[in-house]
Amino acid sequence: MPTGFPTLRTFTLLRMVLVALFLAGPGILKASPASAQDVPDQRPGVAVLPFENGGSFGPAQEDFQALQVGLQQMLLTEISQNSSLRVVERAMLRSLLEEQDLGASGRVEAGTAAQIGQLVGARYVVTGVFMDVWGDFRMDARVVDVETSEIIYSDQVRNDRERLYDMLVELAGKVTAGADLPPLDREIRESRESREIPSEAILLFSRAQTYEDFGDRDRAVEAYQRIVDEFPQMTEAQEALQQIRGN
Repeated sequence: MPTGFPTLRTFTLLRMVLVALFLAGPGILKASPASAQDVPDQRPGVAVLPFENGGSFGPAQEDFQALQVGLQQMLLTEISQNSSLRVVERAMLRSLLEEQDLGASGRVEAGTAAQIGQLVGARYVVTGVFMDVWGDFRMDARVVDVETSEIIYSDQVRNDRERLYDMLVELAGKVTAGADLPPLDREIRESRESREIPSEAILLFSRAQTYEDFGDRDRAVEAYQRIVDEFPQMTEAQEALQQIRGN
């Protein structure tokens, strides 16, 4: 008859469980990898909207159109070199802009930029304008504080179009400093500044981005592959090529 006391079988099972827990070690009590991934990224988020063509003059009108997204992606790439920051991917911004019918509306006002930033979880939104007057290239950038909808910083860079990549690196540094964000590591900054990326590569990359946006995969792959072959220092093209091919 039952006595109300644990039986020998119960003690044996309990002992086996305790031994198993001991052998498993303290890791058994830690959060699973899935729950660790649920921890929100606390780094300040930065979104860069497509650049507006402020009125460029020259023979390559197709290039000017492509630069609107090309400069956006290139500036995002430079800002993303800073591991202290979190950048919003261009694909996410593009989907949102299309949904809100803002793709062809021209310059985005600070209040609208702040609303976009809230929707994509960014702390700061960068809007930009470029102008190319027969090779005299200029880029203006504004940084909008998403919480206050205020423009907290604006600046410009200007140089010959052949120095386009140098201008992008310079502008990324100005945007980061202007928003009082952690600076880029010195070694990484010097490494980016030492790269020799001709404007032809950036223009071709911009076209590839545009082809990809419009679903012209073959022309995008062709443009990316040409950059990889002719301008190997531009690793962004290799990464984009691998992504579009699903590697």
